Amino acid sequence: MKVNNQEIFGIARKIKANMTGESWETIAHSVVSYEADVTELMPLIKEMNEGVDKANKITVNSVMLKIITEGIKAMPLINSHLEFDRKLVRGTLKVFDTINISIPMVLPTGEMMTVNLRDMEKKSITEMDETVKETVKKAKNTDINEALFNVSLNDTVEGLKKGKVLQAARRLYGAKMPGKYRVETLKGDEKKKYYSIPESERLSQKDLEQGTITVSNLGSVYREGSQRCYMLQIVPPQTCVIALLSIRKEPVVVTDENGEDKIAIRQILPMTLAFDHRAYDYPDIIPFFRRLDEIFGDVSVIKDWK
Repeated sequence: MKVNNQEIFGIARKIKANMTGESWETIAHSVVSYEADVTELMPLIKEMNEGVDKANKITVNSVMLKIITEGIKAMPLINSHLEFDRKLVRGTLKVFDTINISIPMVLPTGEMMTVNLRDMEKKSITEMDETVKETVKKAKNTDINEALFNVSLNDTVEGLKKGKVLQAARRLYGAKMPGKYRVETLKGDEKKKYYSIPESERLSQKDLEQGTITVSNLGSVYREGSQRCYMLQIVPPQTCVIALLSIRKEPVVVTDENGEDKIAIRQILPMTLAFDHRAYDYPDIIPFFRRLDEIFGDVSVIKDWK
């Protein structure tokens, strides 16, 4: 059998491979689907953008981030990190009051990386939109290998502080020993030029470190698609990940003003939520979906969040 191509993992793929492996080896994934009826939401967003120049229009992505944030406020347990020792059967769930959302984003190079949007519980829809756009702008000035190596190095140092000497040694050996698997970072003039860019204008360690929950907008990558998402990977130590799919028209049973059921064509945005069953149970996440039901049942509240 002939090999057409062979690709050596770069640091971004190494980090993803390591995290995904740890996720499926250690986390008890439980997955729930939710279908958001956005039929009334879409014209409302259009109305809110009337008279606004293209660069400053709010996006469906930012509106959904705000709706999800409001759902998290109703069910704070999903905004948490889990520490669990299976050998000693000891666990600690750390629930945060700050909502820092990790979002995967595609870089100008075509590579994908996850960035951390901080303090989302305090932000309006407009502020969330500005945060996302500013992050995209900073990504254009970022060398992904250099940035991720610094994050990985810091993670290794933290591991050493916790006594994970063997893990730290293996990581350093795998990253910097000579050979085809060596992680190449900037040197000489290139390095000086890169670090002359103010940290406020490129992605820093603060932008790339672990958030409290992950939201992945799969629909933004393939808007015309009609795909479903049946399984999601939770990034440890987070306990929850949410995926948004592309909006589609579907036949739905609705009740009219006379109390009669009928079939109507509605705009549906499918969502998938995966949570760590070691941390909490399905009844615990019901407040999250109830809050979403309230919002999609009366989308006029969104005007107050702009």
